[in-house]
Amino acid sequence: MNAAHKLVEILEENGIEYIFGIPGEQILPLYEALQKSSIKHILMRHELAAAHAADAYSRITGKLGVCIATAGPGALNLVMGVATAFKDRVPMLVITGDNPTYNKYGDEFQAFPLGDIFEHVALESYDPDNATDAITDLYEIFDAFEVYPRGPKHLNLSKDILLEDDYEVIKGNYIANFDYGNTCILQQVIASASKPVFLLGSGAIRSRDRITAIVKEHNIPVLTTFTAKGIIDDYDELNLGLAGIRGSDRSDYAIENSDCIIALGTRLTARTIKNIDDIEDKLIHVNINDLVLMGDYPYHGHVADFLDEIKFEGDYSDWFKEILEIPPTVYTEGIDDDTIPLRPQSAINSIYKVFDDNVIVSDAGSHTSWTTLLKTSNSAYKLLYSGGFAPMGYGIPGAIGAAVGVPDEKIIVINGDGGFQMNVQELATIKQYGLNIMIFILNNNEYGIIRQYEERVYDMKPYATELINPDFVELAESYGIKSVKIQSKKELEMFLDENKDTKFPYVVEIVVGREFIPKPRD
Repeated sequence: MNAAHKLVEILEENGIEYIFGIPGEQILPLYEALQKSSIKHILMRHELAAAHAADAYSRITGKLGVCIATAGPGALNLVMGVATAFKDRVPMLVITGDNPTYNKYGDEFQAFPLGDIFEHVALESYDPDNATDAITDLYEIFDAFEVYPRGPKHLNLSKDILLEDDYEVIKGNYIANFDYGNTCILQQVIASASKPVFLLGSGAIRSRDRITAIVKEHNIPVLTTFTAKGIIDDYDELNLGLAGIRGSDRSDYAIENSDCIIALGTRLTARTIKNIDDIEDKLIHVNINDLVLMGDYPYHGHVADFLDEIKFEGDYSDWFKEILEIPPTVYTEGIDDDTIPLRPQSAINSIYKVFDDNVIVSDAGSHTSWTTLLKTSNSAYKLLYSGGFAPMGYGIPGAIGAAVGVPDEKIIVINGDGGFQMNVQELATIKQYGLNIMIFILNNNEYGIIRQYEERVYDMKPYATELINPDFVELAESYGIKSVKIQSKKELEMFLDENKDTKFPYVVEIVVGREFIPKPRD
């Protein structure tokens, strides 16, 4: 058994079921082993899309997403997708092939210092010198993901290493240096609080049931970050919604007037808390990454361990009722308009009325504000998008990863016309695997959010934002995918009613007008 077969065996041992990628010369020994394994390979049309698909697969399933590419151009095509996962702390294994060790450096064909690149977009980049080290590294990576399931890790494999058959099997041992030393102090802070509030990030998703039980038992109000929507049911009155720039008067009031903010699994960026200095003396911050911890009461460790150690007592109904005295902030402007062309928020609202319980994958663009503001979720990761990096082109490959992860569900994609064209080639992947994905293109023939910045921030006339688009219906049908063009709310509602239960791919172009997105809160 050569090293490639041993590495694939380790992947199988650790429950890997799918890999998203594209083969190439330097990684073919691993593909030869994959072909004989139980792992299913999803053939993408671009390596960037493979990374996005693995990212979304990881988010929606809670399992490790894996993407793979060959040396040089193939590996570098992964980078932006890996950076997306890095910014959102999505666990993902990134495997790249490389030139044989004797000509992987210098000015050789397709040689490039991949480790130097990936170390900036992955938590760790492994570049082993021999098969024994490669095997040890892969064991260590899986061990690390068990302890620290946040962010991508990169393993670079030279072709000659994959072909080695003289190696030792040495299992790595990843040791986390968590610090639980101030648990007693944190317990005292919580016990003395009369107005606590939870602020939840995506790192709290695995503890959703435990958090829900605590919130319900003690009537503790909850705020979430963008990526944590649905940890607490959006229909639950204790869920005050988003914190930060897309928050509400109620969420602002809760943050300002709370005497104990318990932030679980969030980095607390400026999008969530504008001025961290204002809350440091009442902030309990729990995170497995000690580099992001803030406030006077940090806890370096898992959210689950924190919840096991801390005891919550009392009832905070009075505090919750105080918050409810603040009128709710509801974004409803234009969501029911039936103008022609349609307003984007009206189109999205119509889609949500039919598909609110489905997984929604949102691309980046001017529509993203509406997809996040209008979406209500009763569970985590019903809305998939990149909140930290926000690349255009995430939507279609993200939907592929989601569809592979939950094959019994219809996946809904909401794209702009710009983002749709950045990974349009993946329509071929959707068709090849018969994935149940419905893609909505909100077509306003422009990069709308850029135009808004030009006009509102720089007092410019629109410049370099107009898009001369193809016929999207004919384009989709050239891939063998059914498609339709919609120009009115009535047409959209009729289409949704007639096609809500379809089991095949569909591309739906919706002609929308130019619209300024709601201004973020200061």
